[in-house]
Amino acid sequence: MTFVQLIDCRTSRFDEVDRLLDTWVEQTKGKRTATHALVGKDRADASHLIEIVEFPSYEEAMRNSGLPETDRIFREMVALCEERPTFTDLEVVRDEQLYAANARRFFEALATAGDLPPMNDLLREDIHSHNPINPQDMIGLDSARAEFRMWRAAFDFVFTVDDLITQGDRACARWTWNATHKADFMGIPATGKRVTMTGTTTFRFAPDGKIAETWWQHDQLGLMQQLGALDALER
Repeated sequence: MTFVQLIDCRTSRFDEVDRLLDTWVEQTKGKRTATHALVGKDRADASHLIEIVEFPSYEEAMRNSGLPETDRIFREMVALCEERPTFTDLEVVRDEQLYAANARRFFEALATAGDLPPMNDLLREDIHSHNPINPQDMIGLDSARAEFRMWRAAFDFVFTVDDLITQGDRACARWTWNATHKADFMGIPATGKRVTMTGTTTFRFAPDGKIAETWWQHDQLGLMQQLGALDALER
């Protein structure tokens, strides 16, 4: 789960604090665990600064705090402030940007070369998947992985995310799927054909950012036509 730390301080020596932060970034390069940091200045009080620092987890934040460079820079920062900075530790319980990033990571993981990744960092154990290609909904991480392996066994493919919209705990992706048919798929022997399919996937995310539910809509008829499965019907 993403962790955010708010550092609240008051100083009339902003330029010096700003240079000090640059020094910290330089000295901790390759060591720091912070993934994103920004500094805001209070419009009503120019001496009031808030730094917002994002970490992958609380544990990573503590590891970052334990760096000698962080301790040294913090002591120098305290000397530049009118009063000792205060810290607020926040566990992120909702982050729509995180949801969008994880939706993209999901499509990348599906197309990863080699073995299918475990995906337990992206999918909940009780994930619920609605897909019209299946007679019944798929429930559970093992069932979802089995379905993904079925597609991966039959095709080499990549996804292109054409649009991605987030709202609340939902994200909707419009995608294009380009693939090579390399093995049996629903009784159709390998054709070696290059095929394309378009579709959408709607995601519901749990508060920890993992995917809890998916709804798939895709051009299955167009895919079957490209594979030649409809030729006999058309004659």
